[in-house]
Amino acid sequence: MLYYARGSTNANLKPEDLKNGLYEALGKLGARKKVVAIPPDITRLHSQSGVLTELAWSYFGENLTDIVPSTGTHVPMTESEIGMMYGKTPKSLFRVHDWRNGFVTLGEVPPDYVREISGGVVDYPIPIQVDKLVAQGGHDLILSIGQVVPHEVIGMANHNKNVFIGTGGKEGINKSHFLGAAYGMEKIMGRADTPVKRVLNYGSDHFAKHLPIVYVLTVIDKDEKNNNVVRGLFVGDDLECFNMAAELSLKVNFFMVEKPLKKVVVYLDPTEFKSTWLGNKSVYRTRMAIADGGELIVLAPGLNTFGEDKKIDELIRKYGYVGTPKVLDLVNKNEDLKSNLSAAAHLIHGSSEGRFSITYCPGHLTKEEVESVNFKFNDLDTMTKLYDPKKMKDGVNTMTTGEEVFYISNPALGLWAHKDRFK
Repeated sequence: MLYYARGSTNANLKPEDLKNGLYEALGKLGARKKVVAIPPDITRLHSQSGVLTELAWSYFGENLTDIVPSTGTHVPMTESEIGMMYGKTPKSLFRVHDWRNGFVTLGEVPPDYVREISGGVVDYPIPIQVDKLVAQGGHDLILSIGQVVPHEVIGMANHNKNVFIGTGGKEGINKSHFLGAAYGMEKIMGRADTPVKRVLNYGSDHFAKHLPIVYVLTVIDKDEKNNNVVRGLFVGDDLECFNMAAELSLKVNFFMVEKPLKKVVVYLDPTEFKSTWLGNKSVYRTRMAIADGGELIVLAPGLNTFGEDKKIDELIRKYGYVGTPKVLDLVNKNEDLKSNLSAAAHLIHGSSEGRFSITYCPGHLTKEEVESVNFKFNDLDTMTKLYDPKKMKDGVNTMTTGEEVFYISNPALGLWAHKDRFK
C-alpha cells in the first residue's frame, strides 16, 4: 500500500515538507507501541535519512525503542557521526548490527530460481537474513528509511536491500553481491528490475510478509548552485513506492554524456568516504562514461583504508583490483576469497577492466599501498591545487591550460554513462 507520494524533477522538498509528508503517512498506519527504525549510516549522509529518523523519533516518542543503522559490512557508527547525522535523536536508541553473528535466516531463495534469473551465471541458493533485533524484537512497525539512487550491486539502491543486506548476514551479503558482479555491473546499474532485486523481492514475498515493514524513500538531486535538494518522498509497504522513487531517480540521478570522457575528476567527501570499499563509487558510477584509454582521478582526503571490515581489507590488499576474468579465476582457486564473495564482487566492481587508468590521491594511504592494489597514485595536495574542488563545477570544466575535465563532486548521487555502454 502507498501511504504517501510526492515528487517531480523540479520539486524541492524542504524540512517542513518532509515532516508533513512523513507524519501524514505515519498517521495512516494507526497507533504503534514498539517501533524500530532502520536508516542508513554516515555513508548516506546526504540522503536526508538522518532528518527523517529524527522526525520519526519526534512522532513516536518513547514508542520508538530501537534504531539499527543498516551498516551491512561497514564499520559501526561513532557517537560523533550519530550526532552529526541524526541531530537530537537520543544516542541511547542506537544499536550496532553484527553482520557476522547478529542475524537470523528467514528462508532461502532456491538455486533453480537464482540460475533462471541470472541466465545461468550463478546457481547457488541465497539466504534471506535480517538482524536479530529487527526479526525477533516484537516491534509492531519496522521503519526502513533511505535513498533510492542508481547502485552497482542491485541496480537501484534501497527498499528491501536496506533490510536484507543492510541488516543481513555474511552469506546473504556475499552471495547477493557476487550475483550482481558475475551477472555484470553494466547490465544492472540504473535498473529497477535486476537479478539481485528479484532475489530480495522473492525474500519479501516468501519469507518476510510477517514483518511489519514500511519503507520511507527519498530521491536526492543537486540544484544549479550544487546544493542537495530533495526531489521526492515516497512511503509505502510494497514495491509501488520503490518503483515510483526509482523512476524519479532515473530522471534526476542518471546522466548520459555526449561523448566518452577522457579525464574525470571525482571528489570524495572525507565525512563519508574513508575506504575504497565506499570510495570506489567513483569507479562504479563513472565506468560507463569513461573513454578507452581515459583517466579517472580520485581526490580522497579521508581515505585511510581499503575495506571497511578488517578481513575484507586484508583480501583487497592481498589480491588487488585485477578485473573480472582474473578475480573469477582467483575465486575458484582460493578459499579465502571464495568464502568472502562480497570482497570478490568489490574487486570486480573497482576495476576498469583495463580500459582506463584509475589514480587515487589519498589523504592517509601511502604510494606503496595504493599501487599494491593496482591503482595509480598521486599527491593529494598537488592534485587538489590543480583540480580545486572549490573552483570546479559539476560537469565539463575547461582548465586554463585548455584541458577539458569532467568533474563530479559526489559520485554517490548519480550514474554517468555514454550511450555506447548503456543499452
